[in-house]
Amino acid sequence: MTDQKENGPMQKYVCEICGYVYDPEQGDPDSDIPAGTSFDDLPEDWLCPICGAPKDNFVPED
Repeated sequence: MTDQKENGPMQKYVCEICGYVYDPEQGDPDSDIPAGTSFDDLPEDWLCPICGAPKDNFVPED
């Protein structure tokens, strides 16, 4: 069994429209997304909390 912490920090994703950064270590408390939720595990209907863009508008942060 692998643990994400053994593999380093979780990948952050950036909204290409407004620049909001989704940080899996913080989650999205305003949308009831708990800390530790990876971007891939976000619900498909999750939207950017700043501009309302869908997940398709996010790219991995460098």
